[in-house]
Amino acid sequence: MVSSEHTKTVSLVLGSGGARGLAHIGIIEWLDEHGFEIASISGASMGALVGGIYAAGELEVYKSWVKALKKTDVLRFLDFSFSPGGLFKGDRIMDTLRNMVGERYIEDLPVSFTAVATDLARQREVWLSEGPLFDAIRASISIPTIFTPHDYLGMKLLDGGLLNPVPIAPTFKDRTDMTIAVNLNSPRKRRDAGMKHKAEPRQTASAENSYREMINRFLDNLQETLKPRSGSDVSLLNLVNSSFETMQHAISSVKLATYAPDVIINIPRDVCATYEFFRAEEMFELGHRVAGDVIRT
Repeated sequence: MVSSEHTKTVSLVLGSGGARGLAHIGIIEWLDEHGFEIASISGASMGALVGGIYAAGELEVYKSWVKALKKTDVLRFLDFSFSPGGLFKGDRIMDTLRNMVGERYIEDLPVSFTAVATDLARQREVWLSEGPLFDAIRASISIPTIFTPHDYLGMKLLDGGLLNPVPIAPTFKDRTDMTIAVNLNSPRKRRDAGMKHKAEPRQTASAENSYREMINRFLDNLQETLKPRSGSDVSLLNLVNSSFETMQHAISSVKLATYAPDVIINIPRDVCATYEFFRAEEMFELGHRVAGDVIRT
């Protein structure tokens, strides 16, 4: 818990965790509203995406866009790779973000920014703090089996969360008043009453919307397939996702114990599934609320 009588400069560490990373937006908004100056950002995976867009000054544009996403909109960004490296190429989502934000270079951003990725061949972290912003983001979000590795600077780069889900180390040289780290992989807990899943309203069947209804049914069935099940009845994708989250939780615990930041904001890993980006508003609200609970001005 932090008390402040003057503006504090912050090194903000944004962890990996798929759609839970939308809680980063609520946390950033709370910090801005309460007079904290975010001078530096280090992010892995979704933390790199949100942090990079904030550093570019376009977080409000991204927030409006992601808030409008419906389950059916996911289909527009599924550019299948048809290769063993991953299910999707990720080009469509990157092109969408690049068109939204504009091509930027990290060294020109008004906020210091580092995206953390994993070098597959050398099995080590890579800190990307210069060059094209969206190359750094694309490398950092390359979730194994989901996105193909990103070929960049002569390396095949994967998700930064593989080795460092809460990348505090890139902030060590910062001359800021405090370091705040956001961990999206804290132990599971029951969702509170304020975090109930808000179901999307369904349209009535008609010739005009029958195609959308068909897609909704397909995605509902896919979502059921991905949900955790009892016993050995577990889908391959769910098994990969659960294994990745378990690994990130273990690594995060070690990193946070070794490099303790001034403030840790914990988001339980069961508040939102990795792929549930249509629950953006809930995640914004959660991040804003938890930031207020942890930090006092």
